[in-house]
Amino acid sequence: MPARIASGVAKAECEQEGCFHQDCRGTSIRMTNKTRVLVVDDEPAIVRFLRAALVVNSYDVMSVGTAAEALKHIASEMPDVVVLDLGLPDRDGKEVISEVRQWSDVPIVVLSARDREIEKIQALDLGADDYINKPFGVGELMARLRAAVRHRMQQRGEAPVVNVGEVEIDIVRHHVRRRGAEVRLTPKEFELLSFLARHAGMVVTHRQILAAVWGPHHTQDLPYLRVHIGHLRQKIEDDPDDPRIIVTEPGIGYRMADAA
Repeated sequence: MPARIASGVAKAECEQEGCFHQDCRGTSIRMTNKTRVLVVDDEPAIVRFLRAALVVNSYDVMSVGTAAEALKHIASEMPDVVVLDLGLPDRDGKEVISEVRQWSDVPIVVLSARDREIEKIQALDLGADDYINKPFGVGELMARLRAAVRHRMQQRGEAPVVNVGEVEIDIVRHHVRRRGAEVRLTPKEFELLSFLARHAGMVVTHRQILAAVWGPHHTQDLPYLRVHIGHLRQKIEDDPDDPRIIVTEPGIGYRMADAA
């Protein structure tokens, strides 16, 4: 059976570089490959701390300080997960949860100083995925975020762990193993590999890969892509000169072999 072609390929001649169209974003090509977190908190010190911790853990971070901004960003930017404080200046955070759940299943992890049991119960009943009290540990927060994202991926039929041949790619935990042994990748190599894994069995164009992994201003930088593809093949292929996992589609882009 011929490889499926990502819907963005059929529209690859879009006049605007990096634009993969609304239907393509929903069904095949992600505009960015990092997990995108929206932090909703009006305390600048907390936002700075969270941003630093999330960036170190390879998340793409946005932040807002009000309920109104949160609703707008969730609708327009479509984050992968939301970290939400309940004590917002314009509305209670529980109202944000209630309103978002009318039109979105985005994972919501509440991070709040409110520690009364009734607050937790109400937030969870309204549709929050998890509840963490301030003060909090970074390790615990990252684990809760991974769990929330993994659970939502599974609900949507997406695989948080992709197996291709003897390579296992844990997209959520950022782990790669080959024949059971850990494969050490640079952050950019992992972004590239996980992007291909999310679209295993599909042909993705050079422009789509470059826009998702390096950003929309790098869609012509083919040397970046070729160098990193070469490095990945050295680490995961039996014979990098005759690749079976990351296959070149001449004149178009690359395709990762079908997931097991």
